[in-house]
Amino acid sequence: MTVLPDDGLSLAAEFPDATHEQWQRLVEGVLRKSGKDVSGTAAEEALSTPVEAGLTTRPLYTARDSAPDAGYPGFSPFVRGSRAEGNASDGWGVRQRHAGTDPARVNEAVLADLENGVTSLWLAVGRGGVPVSGLGRALDGVYLDLAPVVLDAGADFEPAARELLRLYDERGVPADSARGNLGADPLGHEARTGEALDVAPAAGLARLCDERFPRLRALTVDALPYHEAGGSAAEELGASLATGVAYLRALTEAGLSVEAACGQLEFRYAASADQFLTIAKLRAARRLWARVAEASGAPAAGAQRQHAVTSPVMMTRRDPWVNMLRTTVACLGAGVGGADSVTVLPFDHSLGLPDGFARRIARNTSSILLEESHLARVIDPAGGSWYVERLTTELAEAAWEFFQTIERAGGQAAALRSGLIRERLAATWAERSRKLAKRREPVTGVSEFPHLAERPVEREAAPAEPTGGLPKVRRDEAFEELRARSDAELAATGSRPRVFLAALGPAAAHTGRATFASNLFQAGGIEPVHDPVSVDAATAAEAFAASGATVACLCSSDALYAEQAEAVAAALRSAGATHVYLAGRGEFAGVDEYVFAGCDAVAVLSSALDRMGVAS
Repeated sequence: MTVLPDDGLSLAAEFPDATHEQWQRLVEGVLRKSGKDVSGTAAEEALSTPVEAGLTTRPLYTARDSAPDAGYPGFSPFVRGSRAEGNASDGWGVRQRHAGTDPARVNEAVLADLENGVTSLWLAVGRGGVPVSGLGRALDGVYLDLAPVVLDAGADFEPAARELLRLYDERGVPADSARGNLGADPLGHEARTGEALDVAPAAGLARLCDERFPRLRALTVDALPYHEAGGSAAEELGASLATGVAYLRALTEAGLSVEAACGQLEFRYAASADQFLTIAKLRAARRLWARVAEASGAPAAGAQRQHAVTSPVMMTRRDPWVNMLRTTVACLGAGVGGADSVTVLPFDHSLGLPDGFARRIARNTSSILLEESHLARVIDPAGGSWYVERLTTELAEAAWEFFQTIERAGGQAAALRSGLIRERLAATWAERSRKLAKRREPVTGVSEFPHLAERPVEREAAPAEPTGGLPKVRRDEAFEELRARSDAELAATGSRPRVFLAALGPAAAHTGRATFASNLFQAGGIEPVHDPVSVDAATAAEAFAASGATVACLCSSDALYAEQAEAVAAALRSAGATHVYLAGRGEFAGVDEYVFAGCDAVAVLSSALDRMGVAS
């Protein structure tokens, strides 16, 4: 290593160390200018941002934001990774999901994926997937000693597992070369369908794997049902922890040691476009499971095997191409967070069965991050960040609290059957839905910057998903309903509902609010008419009559509103406007409703469509 001489050119040499108190005083000055007279820690709290489930992101993190010792990679509490080398040696596993029902078509897609970068397969089998009898056809040409197979068979997990094990024997795969997961997850199935399954067959498979297949796992602890029902990251972790503990009890009662039982579990988590929350969630999950293993008397068995899946909740049906960006950020978060394998859902996942292009982009997302961005070459790259370490700790504490709530209720199965988990997740989703409706949590291409003229992406329908258990939610669902109403109106009448934007004064005065109003109304499928680009009371009536709209929205500065809003509103009414909006706040005669940043966009747009006679 070359040591550079001390040439006196230290970049910070002329700058004294800044203190936390000095930074707070600067914050106080900025807030005072905006009308908030706060000081000290209150000033810092004023800039904090609520994340979810009581978690808050602060504006500044320093060494004073202490967190428990994260240890070393590969050692308890495994926060920094379950292996000492992390993913630096071979990257994370690129796991592609296949949910088709035709074994021949699934086989074609499987072989294409394996030839182009995928390292393991995730197959839906049984109801809603490849028939158990067709599993062999779906895996024709697959080197089962090289490609790990993970099954997702729901209630059919035992016959599907037995069929895969038969294929290993038939094709001469050595027992110590069989890798993957048989996918038994009775509690996950119950969460999705409400159908209770006996855990005994899963325990039997676990015993078989422990005795004969040292690199094959029998059970999956799937946390996706709780994420897809609207749960927070802490609730997803807490439910997965309770499920894992329930399986540990069942496996040890069936005769396995705690170490062997831990080795039969793989945990599946959602990775969202909030990359720091994803990173912290995976790190917190490992800390929590290490604590369970320690309490069970097997601290060395606490290395949690993790499979991360890009969030189905964040995937949109409108402007689905943007999903490529969401899944890229989610994959980055999963990789940095230390996931052992990652599934990037294709951008058209919400529309049906993905085509070849979508699958190619999905698998290449991991390839780019691994091969071109070298993301896996650093072990725990987020480690040591005061923000990430603190967020990891806070998330772990919140998840442990929910886990204890479930345990006090009798465990995961009892909490599912009593409705405790459903009610808790529903409350979380209701709060998040309010943020989505107010666009405090924007959805690009849907609630922000929608594209009304986009051509719909059509896909073959995917197999029906199981129902009867926890609901499945989507971030775009409220706005999707509004857009569907607009689409139906377009199909029935040849035109979408319209709103006339009455832009007052020069461009400098009206552009900002006209852009805001245009985006707002398009989010509900309402086409803005902005011609001419500037009107006054003399031209408003004529322009509105020519627009084909029945409602109008005034857009300008506060100063021009004071001068012209009432006159223009009156002119619009005289021309037949049934409802007059104003972009901004105030109190003007003739204005019926005010729209502004933070208003309930879903309520505004729903009532607007009702008013225009657009069927719901």
